[in-house]
Amino acid sequence: MPFLEGPLIRIVLCLGFWLIAATTQAQQTQPVLSGDVRIHDPSVIVVDGTWVSFETGQEGGSYQGAVRIKTSPDGLVWSDAGSVGKGVPVWVHEELGFRPANLWAPTISKHGDTFYLYYSASRFGVNTSAIGLATNTSLDPKHPGEGWEDQGLVLKTSARDNYNAIDPFRVEVPDGRAWLVVGSFWSGIRMVEIDPASGKRLDGDSALYALASRGGAGIEAATILHHGDYYYLFVSFDRCCAGVNSTYKIMVGRAEAVTGPYVDAAGTPMKAGGGTEVLASTGRFIGPGGQEAFVGPEGAMLVFHYYDGDDFGVPKLQISPIRWTEDGWPRLDPLPR
Repeated sequence: MPFLEGPLIRIVLCLGFWLIAATTQAQQTQPVLSGDVRIHDPSVIVVDGTWVSFETGQEGGSYQGAVRIKTSPDGLVWSDAGSVGKGVPVWVHEELGFRPANLWAPTISKHGDTFYLYYSASRFGVNTSAIGLATNTSLDPKHPGEGWEDQGLVLKTSARDNYNAIDPFRVEVPDGRAWLVVGSFWSGIRMVEIDPASGKRLDGDSALYALASRGGAGIEAATILHHGDYYYLFVSFDRCCAGVNSTYKIMVGRAEAVTGPYVDAAGTPMKAGGGTEVLASTGRFIGPGGQEAFVGPEGAMLVFHYYDGDDFGVPKLQISPIRWTEDGWPRLDPLPR
């Protein structure tokens, strides 16, 4: 092989660098999921090595709006696993005065030996809403729909309130206290302290903390992740549930205390509309949102849905490891093709 020198060797070295960079980037894309990944508002937990995802119920059908479940042996290949119960609980109609077509945006967590599944009941465009709770002390990932006991109402709102009791997320902090984050549109995201054991509101007069707001514009699906010295508040901005016309995007801010104040990377308070973009529409991945942070076998992860532009806007599941910048802000790997 002849000796390379001068401009020629610089060209060869440059091409080699970009080939290595391209290969590295390809290896660091978000995972490709397969199987039954049709899902909306996912929440994931790993039980005895099996990944279990809970999602918004389908309107009508054999499950009559109940929270749906999917499972996976590895977090990559997913299968349908039925539902929690067979419909909307009776108490929902009694509390709201109507029967919703389905239950929305469940969130799954574990405290001690008990699994807690919170869910939302409402209608689009109104804040006459309720958050309910089901518990399970023996969640079997082979039969994840069995063993649930509905505990009834946790929190509700009406047209007299300035926030909306949907999209719950439970967060526990190192001092042993537990909190429930809720909210959608209206005045934005709120949080209330709950009893860690019962999962219900600590008392009738416990304070509601305001975490984030856009003055009535779209903000919802709040979830909190503790990392290092900060609590990170992820939210979805803008419009969901419109297929390829959805404009959802995932935003984040952080605070030193779980109750806030949360600010974005530019220092803008989230209560004043702030938020740093984590992920927006990219290629066929339209309107990513409805996200939830959780800790998987390999560390912090973000699960969310998107509307597939190559499949008529069908909502689908995506899961990504959370990476961290040098200054402590979360980022995601590039989306797969």
